[in-house]
Amino acid sequence: MRGLEAHAVRIEVDITPGLPGLRMVGLADAAVRESRERVRAALRNSGLKVPLTRVVVSLAPADLRKEGPAFDLPIALGLLIASGQLPAERMEGVWSAAELGLDGALRGIRGALALALAAREAGARALLLPWGNAPEAALVEGLRVLGASTLREALTMLNDPGSARPPRARPSTPQPGTVPDLGDVQGASHGRRALEIAAAGGHHLLLVGPPGSGKTMLARRLGGLLPPLCREEALELTRLQSVAGLIPEGGGLVWRRPFRSPHHSCSAAALVGGGGSPRPGELSLAHMGVLFLDELGEFRRSVLDQLRQPLEDGELWITRSRQRARFPCRVILVAATNPCPCGWFAEPGRECRCTEGERRRYWGRLSGPLLDRIDLQVVMRHPEARELAHVVGPSEGGAAGAAAVETSRVVAARVRAARARMRRRNPQGCGNGLLPAEALRPLLQLEEGAQSLWETTLQRRQLTLRGGLKVLRLARTIADLAGRDQVDRAAIAEAFSYRTFDQMV
Repeated sequence: MRGLEAHAVRIEVDITPGLPGLRMVGLADAAVRESRERVRAALRNSGLKVPLTRVVVSLAPADLRKEGPAFDLPIALGLLIASGQLPAERMEGVWSAAELGLDGALRGIRGALALALAAREAGARALLLPWGNAPEAALVEGLRVLGASTLREALTMLNDPGSARPPRARPSTPQPGTVPDLGDVQGASHGRRALEIAAAGGHHLLLVGPPGSGKTMLARRLGGLLPPLCREEALELTRLQSVAGLIPEGGGLVWRRPFRSPHHSCSAAALVGGGGSPRPGELSLAHMGVLFLDELGEFRRSVLDQLRQPLEDGELWITRSRQRARFPCRVILVAATNPCPCGWFAEPGRECRCTEGERRRYWGRLSGPLLDRIDLQVVMRHPEARELAHVVGPSEGGAAGAAAVETSRVVAARVRAARARMRRRNPQGCGNGLLPAEALRPLLQLEEGAQSLWETTLQRRQLTLRGGLKVLRLARTIADLAGRDQVDRAAIAEAFSYRTFDQMV
């Protein structure tokens, strides 16, 4: 695996006279070198002969580093061909990958979907995998997938292709999710409105407020406002999660948008990805979903600053000395933080215990360029008692304690309608949050007076050019939610109301 791409490795086995032993060449890591013992035991316990002579196994190309136990099965099959226990023509055009148990069982691997795509592109005749990975690989059309539970069963299948059982993936239909409903959130009207705009245009969102003001409740309900995935998007998401090893055995397409919430103590490699052989981090695992960074002020600044370019580009490139891997990361970032270390700064009726220096150090962890990339910046307040009356039910007089609020289903319908307008109008159907600057101006359709309001407020607020463009993208989304073709002064004014913390750092 290189990023999301699988690359072919040819296994060559040579048996020559000499002292018994198996030598592995071809830049193999420890897990691959240890396959010598697994392969020997699996062959012996499956009733097959282990060559009692000198064996050399080459993994080509030799300059490509090989990692993981997926090479066990092809090495065993190569040994069987070299020792005359399997006709070589049975493996013509057949790709294979699996970890071997000592008893000959085939164990699952990661990246089966990426491997199947690579095999189809290379013109492979068939792909032999563990039975648990076969349904996942069977999602790729135009490739025959063979699934086996043991090494013996794999041999039977290769010698008699008609005995193979066709793997069946789980039904490729969207499954109902269990995302909490937005109707559970009382009050927080400004935050609810910002959440709707974020879902419609794919804008990043920062929620700042005291403990218990509903920041986390709102963030966890964003997934219920997003439209369902199409099959192409589900296939891309499944491929990414397969490479990360998150697909359970027998799993099919992943239809639910991911929601990732890493702890604030995570490292940069855990958040954005990395390692000697690059693996996706939380940012990429949230692709086409929500990345929620709770307690944003507790993250290390060096970790947060690595989000700046990927958030803007929608993809992440990780470069190492021997390889360069690309991981997609089109996410909606939702960040939540307290206004100060104690959490009560500027909260009516509560006294903040922090000094001015402590507050500055706290906000100093958030760099200006990072805040500049967050489209919506919202201040949250504690809901009033009358807004929480629905928790205990109607009062004694029988009157309802709180007015009914819109559910996720109602808000999601507006979001879908707004996104439909964007797909018809925007280049490649992208959301307004990802509109490039050169495509933004002809799509704005500003009404008379809207541009002058934007220019005047931009100069007075001293926003950067990036911040000013984000205001225009927000205004375009607000107009789309209202079903308007043109952006008016009200949309511009509302968009500026969400730029609260640009001058904080």
